[in-house]
Amino acid sequence: MFRRPSIIFRTTAFVAVVCLALVALDCWNSWQSRTVQLKQMSVATANLARAMAQQADDTIKETDTALIGVVERVEYDGTGPAALERLHKVLAMRVAELPQLDAIHVYDKEGNWVVNSRKVQPQNLNNAEREYFIFHRDHEDRGPHIGIPVKSRTNGKLLVPVSRRIDNPDGSFGGVALATIDVEFFTRFYDSLDIGQAGAVALILDTGTMMTRRPFSPEMVGRNMLDTSLYRAYRTLGPVGTAEIKSAQDGVTRLNSFRRLSNYPLFVGAALSKDEILAEWWSETLWHTGGVVLLVLIVGFVGWRLVRQMELQNKTEAELRGARDALEKLNKTLNTLAMEDGLTGLANRRQFDVTLDTEFSRAMRDASTLALILLDVDCFKQYNDIYGHTAGDECLQTIGRTISNLAARRPGDLAARYGGEELAVLLPNTDVAAAAVLAEKIRSAVRDLEIVHAGAPDGFVTLSAGVDALSPAGTRQPPKELIQAADRALYAAKMNGRNRVCTAADRPTTE
Repeated sequence: MFRRPSIIFRTTAFVAVVCLALVALDCWNSWQSRTVQLKQMSVATANLARAMAQQADDTIKETDTALIGVVERVEYDGTGPAALERLHKVLAMRVAELPQLDAIHVYDKEGNWVVNSRKVQPQNLNNAEREYFIFHRDHEDRGPHIGIPVKSRTNGKLLVPVSRRIDNPDGSFGGVALATIDVEFFTRFYDSLDIGQAGAVALILDTGTMMTRRPFSPEMVGRNMLDTSLYRAYRTLGPVGTAEIKSAQDGVTRLNSFRRLSNYPLFVGAALSKDEILAEWWSETLWHTGGVVLLVLIVGFVGWRLVRQMELQNKTEAELRGARDALEKLNKTLNTLAMEDGLTGLANRRQFDVTLDTEFSRAMRDASTLALILLDVDCFKQYNDIYGHTAGDECLQTIGRTISNLAARRPGDLAARYGGEELAVLLPNTDVAAAAVLAEKIRSAVRDLEIVHAGAPDGFVTLSAGVDALSPAGTRQPPKELIQAADRALYAAKMNGRNRVCTAADRPTTE
């Protein structure tokens, strides 16, 4: 006789079916969302590629239009002095009108410069070996030619050459008219595009030569792209297409859309990182899946889940408290670092300014004095020039340690890096004489380090120091007056031969 399943079995089966249905529905919904997200991003990259292609096409079209006029003028007016003078003005005007242009040049049949748009005309320069010149010399085509990127011999910029052939009256080769587009013009436009952190865009010749790319690197300009997946996809799918490609440049998998320019032998590629495209989808999927799993657990194990949830809540609160304590500790560490000079270990300018205001206010309340020593490493630029910036950093670190050991003896004293090779010591409750004594100790201690300096008169690294002190309660002067007075004293020390200490009255102490 057929035995009816128990209520436990039926309930278990029902719960299992419901849970499986929920999981299956969530998986189907998540997959559909992923498909929609990729499709939307495919449309976005295609639109981006269309905009890039239009921008590049318009840019080159404007440049080529200017070249057509140049070729017509040269072939009709010739290259006499008067014609060249008028042409030079026209070229300069065209370059001023078109922001993408670096310059416009005209070369004779030997590759010598005839005229260009620059104020100063280059002399004795020949471009006969350039790719665009060889192309026009060997081809009778009168249309525009987009050459491989070149580096300017006059200003060192990376340039995209757009050129046209100039013919003699008999149809023979007469020279080349060249307009150069600054690669940075495209780079600025590409930098304005929202392509995420790992997105990439590129402008590439049909022959496989990279013109420019974002992320930009000078080494990328002119690179051969024939063996890359992007170029093979472009050749396979036609002038317009979209493909998922792993970049040969950085190994990032991206959704690539490419499009050939309407009028010129180039194509653009716009790519968004697949991980970035699906980041939001992943987040939503994890939330959905978590919700479904949570629901399944609630249906199957209500009681146990409640206890477990309480345990998880306690654990989470403990972790949050730990995270809070760690964050407070990190904030304290960061606050300390924000007030410390990373090179010398002394206080930085920010800490100096804060302490100066604080001590100035305290001196005003207590009617006490506040002294300042400004120190400057003598001939430090020459030291860097002779021994290099690494040695210069080590020198500043050594001097910083010396000053810290001598100056920061009392709780209120502060030794700081004021800027560059300038250092400062702030001394509350100290008059000029006492500050000058300390400054002399510092100067002498640094000299005794005997750090060799071939560019210094003494042959060793030395310091000059300016000292002043004031009583804020009596003078009512602002804190900057103390800095200015010490700076004037430092200037006096420099003018009196360096390696000395001067007070605000420009009286050098004993060397």
